[in-house]
Amino acid sequence: MTKDEIKTVVLSALAKIAPETEGEEIEPDVNFRDQFDIDSIDFLNLMIALHKELGVDIQAVDYPKFSNLSGSVSYLATKLDIKTKY
Repeated sequence: MTKDEIKTVVLSALAKIAPETEGEEIEPDVNFRDQFDIDSIDFLNLMIALHKELGVDIQAVDYPKFSNLSGSVSYLATKLDIKTKY
């Protein structure tokens, strides 16, 4: 899976959780909560959606890495690389 494919998955999951994000210009390094009306429950639902879609276990301690699009893609790319090597 490429980083662009991961980005597409993250954006799709985000659009399902917060429909107002769909079609919006998303700043990759700006916090999701600063860009959109996302609360704690929405964020948790995003983590669950990404886990279901990609099969990646995301520990609560790593949630801060998902504060923006760049961090989310980087984290998931690393996890998916590790997963496919073993």
